[in-house]
Amino acid sequence: MKLGTAGRCVRLGVIGFGFRGIPQLDLLLTMPDVEVAAVCDIHEDRVKTAQEHVRKARGVVPFGTTDYREVNAREDVEAVVIMTSWTTHALIAIDAMKHGKIVGTEVGGASSLDECWQLVRTSEETGVPLMLLENCCYNDTEMALLNMIRQGVFGELVHCRGGYMHDLRDEVGEGDLTLHYRQNNFLHRNGELYPTHELGPIAAYLKLNRGNRILSLVSMASKGIGEHAWLAEHRPDSPLVREKFCEGDVVTTMLKCANGETIVLTHDCTLPRPYSRGGYVQGLKGVWQEDNHGIYIEGRTPVDPKNWMHEWEPDKKYMEEYEHPLWRAYREFGLRGGHGGMDYLVLRAFIESIQKQVAFPIDVYDAASWMAVTCLSEQSIAMGSAPVPFPDFTDGRWIARETRPGDMYSLDAVYEEAFED
Repeated sequence: MKLGTAGRCVRLGVIGFGFRGIPQLDLLLTMPDVEVAAVCDIHEDRVKTAQEHVRKARGVVPFGTTDYREVNAREDVEAVVIMTSWTTHALIAIDAMKHGKIVGTEVGGASSLDECWQLVRTSEETGVPLMLLENCCYNDTEMALLNMIRQGVFGELVHCRGGYMHDLRDEVGEGDLTLHYRQNNFLHRNGELYPTHELGPIAAYLKLNRGNRILSLVSMASKGIGEHAWLAEHRPDSPLVREKFCEGDVVTTMLKCANGETIVLTHDCTLPRPYSRGGYVQGLKGVWQEDNHGIYIEGRTPVDPKNWMHEWEPDKKYMEEYEHPLWRAYREFGLRGGHGGMDYLVLRAFIESIQKQVAFPIDVYDAASWMAVTCLSEQSIAMGSAPVPFPDFTDGRWIARETRPGDMYSLDAVYEEAFED
């Protein structure tokens, strides 16, 4: 099957049109097998903007509302894509599934374990699936690494690291002006607020919820002074200068897996720094590190016998050699959409899974467990960085879960045959 092949039409309701929503709407509108039947945002002006984008692209004006429940209740909507604030994703998704609407939800951390369990139980009780739209699982580097891991290049995996390390001082500091929900999260919470960009790819590497799972978590936060300093310099007259931001500048979270691997996640958004997801994969045969684009594979990386320290090798040739077949097909098809093209791939995985009526590659159990890192890290930090047990949202089915049918978007394995015409 060729990438981008159109299937039957999927009729969507799209909810949420802030910084993320409009670009994703525009990307969906480039897909001939997608129809946007309804749009929603709590702000009326954003609803009108979304309607105008659909009108320009398709020549029709979709139903518009400020109440997500009206979208979820519509008979002409088959699935909803939720791109609202983090703390409303679960609320809207649960209501949608109760109305029989398939859910694709943008990423973010959970506010409580209860809402994670509600997501899982609602999906199980209604039989309606949910996909977490974690685009980083479909980035070219992460998919090349997945291919390398499945081919045994690193040997048995032992340890992985990842991070969301992004200077967001202006975005957080101006959130009251731009209506960005991130500000309230940083003001009132202290934990790993945005775990899925880093944990999603790692979960695929380690087969979490599919023969492996997270057992426990420990989290620690540094002091938080970066955002206050930014506000004092850039918005000295803002009342926010007198507020204390609860979020630590650097939050470090450690996870222990059932199969013995360890994971370290880093959240670092209120100090000056270049962007990085801090990827790191270490196994019995070698190690890869994102920040220096370095790799060391025992028996393949050149070694100077006089230098007992060994040297990193540039990872470029490995990334080319082990390029995931999805990205080979994608480059031939033509990259499109935001974040280097990975936004398009995660949306196509959602749409095409609906069309083929197969399980999502990132399902409700993944969504619940990845999102749960946020509230569990808050709990650990509040208890003096005490370890906390990690729930098994699969109720033991992680040990031997049914394998999803292999296709080009699979994260369980790499199916070269899926790309044959």
